[in-house]
Amino acid sequence: MTHSIALNFEDGVTRFIDARDGETIADASYRLGINIPLDCRDGACGTCKCRVESGRYDGGFYIEDALTEEEAAEGLALACQVRPKTDLVVAIPAASTACKTRPQSFEVALRSVARLSETSIAFALDAPTDLAFLPGQYVSVRVPGTEQRRAYSFSSAPGAEALSFLVRDIPGGLMSTWLREAATPGAMLEITGPSGSFYLRDVQRPLLLLAGGTGLAPFLSMLGRLAGSGCAQPVHLVYGVTNDADLVEISRLEDYAARIPGFTFATTVAAEGSTHPRRGYVTAHVEPAHLNGGDVDIYLCGPPPMVDAVRGWLAGQGVTPAAFHYEKFSPSAPIDAPRRAA
Repeated sequence: MTHSIALNFEDGVTRFIDARDGETIADASYRLGINIPLDCRDGACGTCKCRVESGRYDGGFYIEDALTEEEAAEGLALACQVRPKTDLVVAIPAASTACKTRPQSFEVALRSVARLSETSIAFALDAPTDLAFLPGQYVSVRVPGTEQRRAYSFSSAPGAEALSFLVRDIPGGLMSTWLREAATPGAMLEITGPSGSFYLRDVQRPLLLLAGGTGLAPFLSMLGRLAGSGCAQPVHLVYGVTNDADLVEISRLEDYAARIPGFTFATTVAAEGSTHPRRGYVTAHVEPAHLNGGDVDIYLCGPPPMVDAVRGWLAGQGVTPAAFHYEKFSPSAPIDAPRRAA
């Protein structure tokens, strides 16, 4: 039996490896040429300390100087001692380049392009058999005919036969212009990834998901995962946009609401002239029950002003969530202007 381990490096690069039965994270990594921080291999020095963010494992043997009881209780572990019992997601406190690895690149065929509204486009790519990702992560896509790259979150769930993405149609935008004017099924695109520390962790308490514009994409991926794996906790999504035309993929949300027990969602439009039944920013439609007295995990994806506004609003409510994961993005930013996640 093998277990999949997602090694998430501090520069946002994720590499997936398979650990054999009884094999430690460190041994599996080095067997595949990924040199994560390591020194003694005996649980004595603490050099290989990492954070296991998802999954079950045997923590092995180590001394107090290498890992304290408090650290172990918080999910810290020693890669030289951890033996997976399930698939794991592990945060490695080092850059991928320092560990002699790098993002994977793939040449994939364009399956389809669909205009969802006057402001939004969806596109789908064939899924490489050896590309794995965590729901919420993204890839960089090289715009055909250029050396420019754009980052797009998966809107498809891991394991789907096609990779899907949402794009805001920006006048003069390199990728949106190509999708609108030149893209044909079968065209080859280069993608690199997966990347990003904004991804769905183990669901242990209620979830509040806050999406702005095409920041809906990673949540569609997360919901796809929950639809397949099941979820025992309530999940609520508030999806906010600027104009009525920006609201897309509502039918997919309705489908997930039918398939995931406890999942609900609300949409809102900020524009004053909107005819939508709910108006204003996402925070105007978060009810006290959704915050659950702070015993809630909040995921937020949207443009920087939205992220900053939500953080300020939470502080004003006097609520400190159990976990707060967010990602800032700019719809037209090149890949060398990296996303920010926490």
